[in-house]
Order: sequence, then structure tokens, then C-alpha cells
Amino acid sequence: MTDIKIGLIGGSGLYKMEELQEIEEIKIETPFGDPSDALITGKLDNIPVVFLARHGRNHHLSPSELPFRANIYALKKLGVEYIISASAVGSLKKKIKPLDMVIPDQFIDRTNGRIATFFGEGIVAHITFGDPICPHLAKVLADSIKSLELPEVKLHFGGTYLCMEGPAFSTRSESNLYRSWGASVIGMTNLTEAKLAREAEIAYTTLALSTDYDCWHEDHDNVTVEMVVANLHKNASNAQKVIKETVRRLAENPPESAAHSALKNAILTPLDKVPTATKEKLALLLGKYL
Repeated sequence: MTDIKIGLIGGSGLYKMEELQEIEEIKIETPFGDPSDALITGKLDNIPVVFLARHGRNHHLSPSELPFRANIYALKKLGVEYIISASAVGSLKKKIKPLDMVIPDQFIDRTNGRIATFFGEGIVAHITFGDPICPHLAKVLADSIKSLELPEVKLHFGGTYLCMEGPAFSTRSESNLYRSWGASVIGMTNLTEAKLAREAEIAYTTLALSTDYDCWHEDHDNVTVEMVVANLHKNASNAQKVIKETVRRLAENPPESAAHSALKNAILTPLDKVPTATKEKLALLLGKYL
């Protein structure tokens, strides 16, 4: 199965899509190594999609170990034009309670040492990233959540996702600093994905699933691992319902996205001056501009 328009990335607790039918596992080679796991293609309500478990199906990859470039490249290779990325997060605001869903529209980067670009090695590109989430795709996701009226779930549309390196969680001072910056939720993965998806000209949105309050909250010491794991399972169940409805709406009316032409004015290096090896390596991304 190729030329699949919709890609799904599952985070902590969401390692597979239960209702996926006509399943096929595909191993894709990329110039950036192997993806986190085999890509799972199939159909949701007869709509072709591809699913990737971000940390692997056995959750064996830490955030710092994730092959972000290989993951996005592999989805691009299958023809993906829209990515819905589900991610477990901690809440940095009282109003965002455990089991709430957040669709952030901004990021703050607190990672270090990650390669968050496909470019280099003789080619320079600077994508615009002032609005890192595709607003049209985010609206489809938001409308899907609202239509389902899920019990226990409140939607927060907009907000800032602070992306930290991990794998350790924040200190209390860091958590309070991030709150002072106005951040809404904290996670360890989505910003890097969003940057690479933009370079790959794929529309991207985050479905952030709150599991707990970060360590700033006065009740933090009462949070147990069992509680967080239970919330992960509840979030995964709710996320699958949301994703299924979003896929249906997306297939019916796929929106145009500025992300789909993100490289048009971003590449500064004359393409005839780019080393042949680099052009071959990035042919999937540069094809329509060569």
C-alpha cells in the first residue's frame, strides 16, 4: 500500500490502532537510518492510513534516542501529506486537568543535541516556523473532538507545548519557570517532529493528552505511577476515537496547507550547486524543485 495521505504517530500508551483493518507491516529504509518501528498500514473505515509507534511497540526508545528524521522521511516516502501526532503530556496550568486534550499552536524548545533538520551537507534551507502547527488540520482535529462529546474530556484549543529533552522530568523550579513563560503543557517529542514535518512539506498537528500535573502542582506528591498509567490507558482509548473521527473528516475534505509548499522559498543554495550525493539523499524532499 503506497500513496497514503494520512499518517498517525502514537506516543506513550498508544502503540497501535485497535480498529485498523487490512493491516500490513512495512519496513522502510531511509538515508537517516531505520524508523522507530515497522510502519503499520491499513484502513480506518475504509480510509488508508499509516501508523507509527513513536517509541516502538515495546516502548524501547527514549525521547533522546528517537530517529526523528527517519520517522518523518518514512512517512513522506509513503505519500503522507497530513500527520496527526498523539502525545502524552504533563499539564502546566490548573485548568488543564488529567484526561483533558490540548491542541497546541505553539512550541518552546528546551531540547539539546537533537538534529532537527534534513538539510546541511551542501544545501541550506530556512523554513518559516512562526506558526508550527497547521491551523486547518488542527481545526479538523478540534471539530472531531467536539463532535464526540467524550466523557471526562475537555478540549483546550491553542496553547504552548514546551518540549524538553528528558528523559528525566523537570525540577520544580524548571516547572515553575515554564509556567511563568505561559506554557500550557510539557512533553519531550513533538517539536522535533513538527520541524521535520514542515521541511518535508507535511501538515502537522498535535493531539496532546494530559496524564497529570507537572511537579509544580501542590498535589503532585499524591500522584502515583499507577494513576499515570491508568490515565495513559484512558487517554489511548479516547485518542483512538478522536483519530478515527478526524481521519473520516480529513478524507472527506482534505484542507490545503501552507506546509505543502514550505520549501518553495526556503532553499537558499542554488540547486545546481548542491553536491550530487546530497541531492540524491534528499531527492524525496527536493523532487518537485529539481
